Amino acid sequence: LQKILILLQVTLSVVVGKTLMILFPNAMKRYILKMGEKSRMNKNPKFSYENWGPTFFSFKYLQFVLKVKWKRLEDEAYEGHPAPNTPVVTLGGEVCHLLDFMKDNRPLILNFGSCT
Repeated sequence: LQKILILLQVTLSVVVGKTLMILFPNAMKRYILKMGEKSRMNKNPKFSYENWGPTFFSFKYLQFVLKVKWKRLEDEAYEGHPAPNTPVVTLGGEVCHLLDFMKDNRPLILNFGSCT
């Protein structure tokens, strides 16, 4: 049911966005560039709006957003429910899943940090 609701929401957003791009191309370009400022996409001179702007609200955009949103459904953790089995990468570069590290009935402790 959640996937269907996400499908409807994202599809509606893509249809509205694509329609606005057709009706108001300059206004949508300004809007998309403003969104690009947040991620600094428009700071790279070799990565101009013409390279990525028209891909917004395309079918591939719809597929990508759906894939990401549906994947995030699997990664949500809720108190009292089993932990999500998210993919992780070992220091050796091997991709495995979080629950692969469980041993018998011992608790799995995750420690996050950073090295600078």
